[in-house]
Amino acid sequence: MAKARIGVLISGRGSNMAALVYAAKRADCPFEIVLVAANDPEAGGLALAEAEGIATWAQSHKGMKRAEFDALVDAQLRAARVDYVALAGYMRLLSPEFVTRWAGRMLNIHPSLLPKYKGLDTHERAIEAGDRVTGCSVHVVTAELDDGPVLGQTEVAIVAGDTPDTLAGRVLIAEHQLYSRVLADFVARETTPEWIVAKVGELALALPETDARTSHGSPGWRVGGDKSGKFFAYVSIHHHGEEAIALLVKTSGQDEMAALIEAEPDLYYRPAYYGAAGWIAIRLDTGDTDWDHVAEWLDKSWRAVAPKRLTKLMDIAASF
Repeated sequence: MAKARIGVLISGRGSNMAALVYAAKRADCPFEIVLVAANDPEAGGLALAEAEGIATWAQSHKGMKRAEFDALVDAQLRAARVDYVALAGYMRLLSPEFVTRWAGRMLNIHPSLLPKYKGLDTHERAIEAGDRVTGCSVHVVTAELDDGPVLGQTEVAIVAGDTPDTLAGRVLIAEHQLYSRVLADFVARETTPEWIVAKVGELALALPETDARTSHGSPGWRVGGDKSGKFFAYVSIHHHGEEAIALLVKTSGQDEMAALIEAEPDLYYRPAYYGAAGWIAIRLDTGDTDWDHVAEWLDKSWRAVAPKRLTKLMDIAASF
């Protein structure tokens, strides 16, 4: 199974980046670090990344507009074929354009138990408030500062006599353990049956007059109404002894199916039972699914069985 390709953004020593690098050395880790980028060429973490054989890129953001600099970072991430971005002590606000480009695929670690103490000086604020515990959080990055969905947290006790520095040292230990664990779970979720079915359902139900219905134990989607509806897609989850989790969609027939399988045997295969009727299986459990490609197949399969009145309406809408 392909490992998720991670780009890490840093501004300084990169201790959380280092924790991710070393976690990625485990054979069963579902991600690999392919790029470490910094907005400071003197960032200490760059030397460590280079020593570990990881590609690096650095440029000062000074004198550049935020969106202009972020476009340079984005170009580097895409050139490295990054799947997800991990912010690890990246001390720079991101432009809305950059956040939008990586929506749902960018994580950050923050030294507080969000939603408490967003922003800076988190340890000092927790001590001054008289809190008995603080901690760290990993969250999805959104346009609002430290406001995205929280994926995981670790509590750290505040002890008598703590200073912001002593507390920061213990929280940092927790950060190093939490970030790699949450990132691994996050990138691996796309190979779980529950996530895959939900994603296919989201795309399938975006098409006109569709509904979800189970057929022979498989999640399926139909078009055309409750009584006369026809199935245009299924998700096969290890059915009929198959190892794969796959999307089943209609082709034009056996010739097209054979051509697709011959061209890309790692992606397509002839499913048991359904294959005889011209359905093809597209693997969804490899970890690098092209969901735009899946959406195109769902649309094509939907058109193969949808009433003509619907396909005509879709064609008219597409012409504008």
